[in-house]
Amino acid sequence: MGDWRDHLLETNEQLRKLLATTRRVAVLGIKTEAQADQAAFYVPQFLAKAGVEVVPVPVYYPEVKTILGKPVHRSLAEVPGAIDLVDVFRRPSDVAKHVPDLVAKKPRAVWLQLGIRNDEAAETLAKAGIDVVQDRCLMVEWRRLGPPS
Repeated sequence: MGDWRDHLLETNEQLRKLLATTRRVAVLGIKTEAQADQAAFYVPQFLAKAGVEVVPVPVYYPEVKTILGKPVHRSLAEVPGAIDLVDVFRRPSDVAKHVPDLVAKKPRAVWLQLGIRNDEAAETLAKAGIDVVQDRCLMVEWRRLGPPS
């Protein structure tokens, strides 16, 4: 069994391999169409246009039933089926409270967006066998390293 640090993805090759096999992404902290100018909306919109199945998991907006034409889920536990990647749009200080749900859901990877880094959370996730990317924009890396759209 490898070291848990092997689950902390940082190299282009590691990111390329992850993105090549990513088809279903839950977006924790997704914004609604009313916030279309914010990354927490336009990044998942980009992924959806690239052919990725986006599963909205908003933290706010209790009145909203769909985002990007998909039904919203109020927690990761509510999401049926396997998740390849959870894209996280939460403040670094808010990430820790989602770790138990992330570990329980056991996605293949958790991606903390640009500006989001929480080394304690990343260590816990990595020790649970979940790949972790921190402080990178999924849209930028998808355009740079991901499969052709």
